[in-house]
Amino acid sequence: MKKISLFTFCFFTFCFSYSNVSLPKLFTDHMVLQRGKQIPVWGWANVNEKITVQFNTQTKTTKAGKDGKWMLQLDAENAGGPFVLTITGKNSITINDVLVGEVWICSGQSNMEFTVRNSINAEQEIATANYPMIHHFLVAKDVSAKPLDDIKAGEWKVCSPETVGDFTAVGFYFARELYNQLRVPIGLIHTSWGGTHSETWTSREAFENSDEFKSMITGMPNLNLDSLSAEKNKAMMKKIQSLQPDFGKPVNEDEWKNNNYDDSKWPIMQLPSLWEQKGLDGVDGIIWFRKLIEVGAADAGKAAVLQLSMIDDNDITYVNGVKVGSTNAYNAQRKYTIPAGVIKAGRNIIAVRVEDTGGGGGIYGETSDMKITIENNVQSLAGDWLYQVASLQKANSSVGPNDYPTLLFNAMLKPLIPYAMQGVLWYQGESNAGRAYQYRKAFPLMISDWRKQWNAGNFPFYFVQLASFNSANGNSKDGSTWAELREAQTMTLSLPHTGMAVTTDIGTSNDIHPKNKQDVGKRLAAIALHDVYNKQIEYSGPMYQSMQVDGNKIIISFTHVGAGLVAKDKYGYIRGFEIAGADKQFHYAKAMIQGDKIVVFADEVNNPVTVHFGWTDDAGEDNLFNKDGFPASPFRTDNWKGITEENKFTIQ
Repeated sequence: MKKISLFTFCFFTFCFSYSNVSLPKLFTDHMVLQRGKQIPVWGWANVNEKITVQFNTQTKTTKAGKDGKWMLQLDAENAGGPFVLTITGKNSITINDVLVGEVWICSGQSNMEFTVRNSINAEQEIATANYPMIHHFLVAKDVSAKPLDDIKAGEWKVCSPETVGDFTAVGFYFARELYNQLRVPIGLIHTSWGGTHSETWTSREAFENSDEFKSMITGMPNLNLDSLSAEKNKAMMKKIQSLQPDFGKPVNEDEWKNNNYDDSKWPIMQLPSLWEQKGLDGVDGIIWFRKLIEVGAADAGKAAVLQLSMIDDNDITYVNGVKVGSTNAYNAQRKYTIPAGVIKAGRNIIAVRVEDTGGGGGIYGETSDMKITIENNVQSLAGDWLYQVASLQKANSSVGPNDYPTLLFNAMLKPLIPYAMQGVLWYQGESNAGRAYQYRKAFPLMISDWRKQWNAGNFPFYFVQLASFNSANGNSKDGSTWAELREAQTMTLSLPHTGMAVTTDIGTSNDIHPKNKQDVGKRLAAIALHDVYNKQIEYSGPMYQSMQVDGNKIIISFTHVGAGLVAKDKYGYIRGFEIAGADKQFHYAKAMIQGDKIVVFADEVNNPVTVHFGWTDDAGEDNLFNKDGFPASPFRTDNWKGITEENKFTIQ
C-alpha cells in the first residue's frame, strides 16, 4: 500500500470538506434581497471550482479561491419577485420564493428581541397580519471568541397570523408601515440578545483603533470558551452551594409545592425583585419560591385572587399543592383565581416554580401588585420568601454575551456581512446606562465599525431612545443614569444618516419592556420614509437648539417644531421642565408656549442659568410635543458633571 504524505492527506481532507457548493445559512427559501444595489452572493466550494449563479435574467460566474471561498456580485435589481436563485458547481442549489425589496437589520437587546405576541393588542395584531411581502429571519443566539463565517442557525419566514407572533415587534411594526407606504417586499434580519452591552456588538478591530478602548482590548486574553465555561460552572456551583449546601444532590422537586414540605433550611429572599439583585447574578434556570400565609377560620374555604406582580420568564403557581395558574411570558401580570376549598384555616403555602431562560429572572414589579385577596381581606405577599435553586440551564455554565467584548459581533453580526441591505434599526442602551458618559464614544464607535465592516458607505442607522422606566429613582437632584444615556444617544445624531425615535411618552414606570411597540415602529418608519424614501413628512419631535436668558426666565428654541408646539394636557400645562441657578439646585419650572419657543421660569430662581427637560429615569410625565404627534426629546442646557462620568467598561 502506498504511503500518503501528510500534505496530500490534508489537501484531500480539505477538498472533501468543500466537495459540494454550500451557502451561508442566510441564503434560504423566502429570502429578501435588497433592491437598487449590487447583490453579493457568496459561499464555499472546492478549490478553483467554477461557480455559476443565476437569478432573474442574470447569469454570472466565478471560481472558488485557495481557501475554498467564493463571492460574486449580481447587478442591482428592481423590487419584485418571487424569483428563483440557482447556484451551480459540482452540485446545484435552488432557492425558491426570493423577493427583491427593502432589507433592514434589526438588532440590540431585549426591547428589540420583544415579540409581536407580547405587544399590546397582540391578539388583533396577529389575526390581521396577512403580509406575505414581509419576511423575517431570526439569527440564532451564539457567542464566539473569533469572527465566524456563518451563523449558528436561522430561517426566513413569511409573515402570516401563524408566524408573526415570533417576529421582532419593533421590526414588524416598522416593516408594516413601510410596506403600506411603499408596496414593495420588506425583509427583516433580526439579530439581537436581551441584556447585552454595545461592547459585545463591536469588533476587536474597532477597539484597537479607539483611544478610549485601546488599552481595554489590549488586556483582553486569548479566549478558550470551553475552558472559560468550565471555570464559570465551577464558580456558579460554589456560589449556589454557599447558599444551599445540598445543591446538586438528588431531590424530589415535586414535593416542594406541598403544604407539609419541610423548607426550614431554605434561604430567604425579599420579593419583589429580580434574583440577580439578591446575590444570584448570572443564574438562569429553575428556582422555587415558597411563602407561608395564615388565614382565619372565617375565610377558610373561600375562593381567592392571587396576584404575584410579574415573573421573568415562566411560572407554575400552586397553593397548598394545588396548581392555580401558569404563564409563559416575562412581562405579564400574574393574577390567578384560587378555587373555593383550597384555602385552609391556619397555615397555607404558596409555591411558585419560576423558570428563567436568560437575562433577569424572578418575581419582580410593584410591591402593591403582590397580594392575596379573600373577599374584602387583602394580605400583602411582599417581603420574605423562601427559595431553592432546583436546576441550572446548560447554557448557564457557558460564557455569556457580556462576559467579554466582541462575542456577539463575532457570532451574530460578522457572518451577515456583506449581505446587501438598506440600513439598521437598533434598540439598546439599558445595559449601558451605568456607563452612559462613555456611551458617547462606545455607541458612535459601534455604528462606525458596522459601516466600515460592511464597506457600504454611511448606510442609515436608526435607533430608539430609552423609554421611561423608573430604574433607580434617578432625577436632577441625585443624578440619572438613564437621562445621561438618552443624552449620549442624542449626541450620536451628529453621525451622518442617523435618526432617533423618542419614546419617553410610551414607556412604563415599572416595566423595562413597554408593550407599545407599534408607535416605536411607526416613529422609526417615519425617519426612514423621510430620509431614505423621500416622503415630505415630519419625522421627529422637538429637539433642543438653543437658550436665551431673559431676566428670571429662559427662552428655549427648538428644531423640528413641525406644525407647532403643543402640550398634551387637558388644561394646557407643560410638564417636565426644571430650572436652576448657579447653585445647581433645580426647581420645577412653569413653562409656556410662545410661538415656536418655550419660556420657562420658577419663583425660587431669580437668576437662572440652566434648564432640564425630562432629566429623570422615568420621564413619562413629559408632555411637550409638536402637532405632528412626536414627543420632545429630553435635554439639558448645562454640562455639569453627571454620575456616570468615571464609569468605564472593563474586562473582569
